[in-house]
Amino acid sequence: MMFTAGRSALIVIDLMPRIVAQDLGPHRGADVVARSVALADAFRAAGGLVVPVRVDRPNVTEQPPGSGFVPEFEPRPGDVPIVKRTIGAFSGTGLEGALRERGVDTVVLAGIATTMGVESTARAAADLGFEVVFASDAMSGMTAAEHTHALSVVLPRFGEVLSTAEILDRLR
Repeated sequence: MMFTAGRSALIVIDLMPRIVAQDLGPHRGADVVARSVALADAFRAAGGLVVPVRVDRPNVTEQPPGSGFVPEFEPRPGDVPIVKRTIGAFSGTGLEGALRERGVDTVVLAGIATTMGVESTARAAADLGFEVVFASDAMSGMTAAEHTHALSVVLPRFGEVLSTAEILDRLR
């Protein structure tokens, strides 16, 4: 599938200190952050939209420490930051409307965790009619086994699985 940067959004799930610091597999949180930043820089330069997403736990008076964005992925002017209270990024956040009013037809997904926030967001995006691309090495699971299973069995049913390098090549 080909995609046009101006009609695409990079949606990056839960790059928050308390999540990035966990023991993840197969990719370390710092590596997911670095690849996500490279993708975001390329998307911005090519006229694409960047959507940093983080989660607030519902029904608590105070969020746990490390609940903001990691410093490297603080939203920039022109980005559409989303705060979700569910596993996926679409439910109750206004994300669909923000994408539609900007003419987005393709979403590229990255972040943590592959089988939670990324997959939940992908399922909703596909249900809503968006084309979906997965940045396979700009996401990680809680274990390498679940990440590998998702990339080889589940996620290809919803979209195309590409490496960060392959996505960067398509943006050029």
